[in-house]
Amino acid sequence: MTEDDPMIDVVLRRIVIREGTDRQYIYLVEDEGERGFPIVIGDGEAREIYRVVHGQETPRPLTHQLVFDAIQALGAGLRTVDIVDLRQNTFFAQLVLQDKKSQPGDAVTVVDARPSDAIAIALRARCRIRVADSVLARAAVPDEGADDQ
Repeated sequence: MTEDDPMIDVVLRRIVIREGTDRQYIYLVEDEGERGFPIVIGDGEAREIYRVVHGQETPRPLTHQLVFDAIQALGAGLRTVDIVDLRQNTFFAQLVLQDKKSQPGDAVTVVDARPSDAIAIALRARCRIRVADSVLARAAVPDEGADDQ
């Protein structure tokens, strides 16, 4: 990703959880477009994303809830989750954090993250998920149809 690489808003279209394997999938699509792509994720992250999407709470906070709670406790908010690179079939993401008292245009803090973790936290925060246009152009595949959520 370069400084002038536009960021495209995407939404979670599908979560595919297959029993008996540790390779699960999520499918992201352009919020206002046609392109989309799958990301292979681990079982724990897939189940956390599923829990958040379906409003299921756990008796005690799991890791993604803990991270989200810590961000808030420190007075910050999750502004966006950005998927910024794709190298050797591996996606790279960033949490873009901003002080809750800051004004638009104020400095942000960027934390590197795995896309699966970042998306699980983004869904809890109800923040935008964005993908660099260059990444979307390389990763896009035809939509496979109906939701599997």
